[in-house]
Amino acid sequence: MAGPRIAHATLKGPSVVKEICIGIVLGIAAGSVWKMHHWNEQKKVRTFYDLLEKGEISVIAEEK
Repeated sequence: MAGPRIAHATLKGPSVVKEICIGIVLGIAAGSVWKMHHWNEQKKVRTFYDLLEKGEISVIAEEK
């Protein structure tokens, strides 16, 4: 009588293709977040200079 066979998990090494794909996806995600942040900052600066040209705001404090 043979004992019950137990299925053991075989340990495998890292999958190179899977690691490359994960790296690419994470890189694109991080790059997209950084680019959106950069565009938002550009928009703020552009708005500031537009308001400054129109004279709606000033960088010099008004004297009382």
